[in-house]
Amino acid sequence: MYQYKYLIIICCFFVFLNCTKEQKTIYSEVNITTNDNNLVEVNIPKAEGNKSISNQINSEIQKKVISALHIGNLNDIHSPSIEESIASFNYEYKVFNKDFPESPQLWEAQIDGEVIYQSDELTTIAITSYKNTGGAHGNLNISFLNFDSKTGQKLDNSQLFTDIKSFKAIAKTYFEEEIKEKNLLTDYKTFELPENIGYSENGIVLLYNTYEVAPHATGIIEFAIPFRKAASSLAFNSL
Repeated sequence: MYQYKYLIIICCFFVFLNCTKEQKTIYSEVNITTNDNNLVEVNIPKAEGNKSISNQINSEIQKKVISALHIGNLNDIHSPSIEESIASFNYEYKVFNKDFPESPQLWEAQIDGEVIYQSDELTTIAITSYKNTGGAHGNLNISFLNFDSKTGQKLDNSQLFTDIKSFKAIAKTYFEEEIKEKNLLTDYKTFELPENIGYSENGIVLLYNTYEVAPHATGIIEFAIPFRKAASSLAFNSL
C-alpha cells in the first residue's frame, strides 16, 4: 500500500515537472524573407511554448518589424504580415528607382531581434532596425519590448516600477555621468526617462535613440543601472 502511495507521489511530481517545462517560453531565431526580396534582411526571435503566451509575444514583435519597414506615415500601416511589409518595401524601391533612375542609392533594411533578458517574471527583447531609403545617412533605431513572462502581456514602462519618481532620480545621476563622459555640452537640466527601458544581465538599461536627446553625430546614448541600485523601485525581481 505504501509503495503504491509513494509511486503515485513520484508520478505526480514528474507530471508537475513536465507541465512546468511545457509552460516555459523558449525562443528560436527565424529569418523571414520573400521570393522577390533583395533589399531586406529580417532575423528575429520566435517565441514557442504556451500558445497563448507565445502568440502575444510574437504578435508584438511582428508589429514592431512591420512598423520599422513601413515607408511613410505610421498611421497608414496596413500590412498584415512581415512578408507583405518586405514585399511593400521592395515595391516602393522599384517605384523610386523608376522615378529617379539617375540615383545611385540602393535602398536597404536590416532588422535583428534578440532576447536580452529572460526570467520567470519578465522578458526583454531588443529590436534593432537599420533602414536607408536614399537619404544622407541611414536610420538606426533600437526598441525594447518588455513582457510579463507568465502571461505574455506587453508591459508599459510605468509597469516596470513600483516607484517611478524614485527611479527617475537615480537614473538622472547615471545620465549626467554618461553625458559628462561623452563630453556633451547640450543643456540637460530637464531630464526625462527614455522611451526605451529594459532589463538586461547588467541591470536596467536606458537607451536614447539618435536625435532623442542629442544631435545625430552623438549617436545612441545607452547605459545600465545595476539592479542593486534601483531594487527598491522595481516591480519585477531581478534574481
